[in-house]
Amino acid sequence: MKLGVNIDHVATLRQARGGSEPDPLQAAVAARKAGADGITVHLREDRRHIQDADVLAIKKKIKIPLNLEMSLNPGIVAFALNVSPDKICLVPEKREERTTEGGLDVIRDKERIRQMIVPFKGKGVSVSLFIEPEAACIEAAQEVGADFVEFHTGAFAHAFAADDAALWKKELIRLHNAAQEAHQRKIGVNAGHGLNYTNVEHVVKIPHIEELNIGHAIISRAVMIGLSKAVKEMKQLIEKHALTETQ
Repeated sequence: MKLGVNIDHVATLRQARGGSEPDPLQAAVAARKAGADGITVHLREDRRHIQDADVLAIKKKIKIPLNLEMSLNPGIVAFALNVSPDKICLVPEKREERTTEGGLDVIRDKERIRQMIVPFKGKGVSVSLFIEPEAACIEAAQEVGADFVEFHTGAFAHAFAADDAALWKKELIRLHNAAQEAHQRKIGVNAGHGLNYTNVEHVVKIPHIEELNIGHAIISRAVMIGLSKAVKEMKQLIEKHALTETQ
């Protein structure tokens, strides 16, 4: 099973102050060197974190697949067609959301999605739809020509965090059944949202899931296990140059 690392929250931290630090490109390169199988970024309509320039720089620099999460917004679609990432994942987007909370309504927007997918597939870009793990959604994804579905694992993750064993096990079965359904329809299966270091062990056991896209948990963990080294490096720099000044 592959790991796609979402680096959106590196850009979130940068945008909190403006400027150039931390650099999402550096995060993408570090993730690749650490063993990531792909890099995921979500170019939102309001550009709250990842910017157009980030997508272009990452596409040019990294040597592993770039997965661009995006809405159906015409401007975003035009930009994505120009960039031609290795993969796109169509997601719903609401300005008031902190993050994407729920799957794409493929049934309602079936014709629009079908038409939008065509030029991407013509460019050899793999197309995934971020959906709820439900048979009707999977069937609709097949009908519009998606190569992959990415199951929204938020319900499972929330139940797990609430320590509701009955509910998270029920959600796990729902994910298992949905993965089987997609596999039978010859659609690739990915999954993501809310997965972390305590709950991922249950999801990796589900047959037919090819890739997990995880971001917030990894970036949060990096802040904690990397902070000590960063403080020591800054302390060493201060001591080194302070010593130089007094000599």
